[in-house]
Amino acid sequence: MINYFLHRFNKNDFRIVMTILVKNEADIIETNIRVHAALGVDAFVVMDNDSTDGTTEILRRLAREFEIVVINEKGLYNQAVWMKRLATEAKRIGADWVINNDADEFWIPSDGKSLRELLGFKGSVVTVQRYNMVPQRRFADEAIPFYQMRYRVENPVYYQKKYQQHHENVSIVLAKIAPKVITNPHGLLWIRGGNHKALHIGNFRDYFRHYDKIRRLDGIAVYHYPIRSFAQFEKNIRNRKMLLESRRHIRMGPHYRRWVRLLNEGKLFDEYRDRLLFDDTAISVFEKYGVMVEDAYPASRIGRLLSGE
Repeated sequence: MINYFLHRFNKNDFRIVMTILVKNEADIIETNIRVHAALGVDAFVVMDNDSTDGTTEILRRLAREFEIVVINEKGLYNQAVWMKRLATEAKRIGADWVINNDADEFWIPSDGKSLRELLGFKGSVVTVQRYNMVPQRRFADEAIPFYQMRYRVENPVYYQKKYQQHHENVSIVLAKIAPKVITNPHGLLWIRGGNHKALHIGNFRDYFRHYDKIRRLDGIAVYHYPIRSFAQFEKNIRNRKMLLESRRHIRMGPHYRRWVRLLNEGKLFDEYRDRLLFDDTAISVFEKYGVMVEDAYPASRIGRLLSGE
């Protein structure tokens, strides 16, 4: 624990490491790494959980261009334990800050800034607001890059967990999602599953008494693209089905359990088409009531970063 207090932070020379846990993310992992490298991430620690769709080969190729440590893990999914392991590895390679990421999340600073411009201070844990991006109906029929989605959920719909599992008129894209954390690996105790909270020697008191006082980094937003194509969605749910069938007791959100049931019933595509994609009429209604807003910034910024601008 004393590492935190002995850790010297140089705001002019510090190191950002991003950790990512992946399983079959071939459609998005290269874009994720290229964008974050362009935004100032110095190195990546990626745990590949036995991917079979080409993700492993993509990571090997990218490792010739970027500093990437790849950890191959064939065990059953255990996010909280694995993310702490990734943070420990990030510390080993010199991280001052660790961004605890998922393959479908993009940490985009506002006003054209870089991540380095906003993380030039010593801290323990900071939280960053996260937003679901909304897939339009036309994305299912046209070859449109996922990052071109132009609507995000601004005021989420509150669905009770029991309702999520048993009712059909639920779209998880509209549901409330938790913020994510950036951590200092020096003094880190653990990361809560999902990378939503972190216990650190530097925030120990606030974690148990006033977690809402943990510093919020308002200059960065996490744009979340959980639904991109039916192939990607189906692949995800097949992975969830395997987890459910391999363990008697496992923590998994009710929406995932419902989707596994729909997969078994042959109704998963109907769910994708009718509940997870939004046509112009639906978007107009949700805009009217403030649930969604048009936000072209992430599409524009990601596009520029990928083109080298």
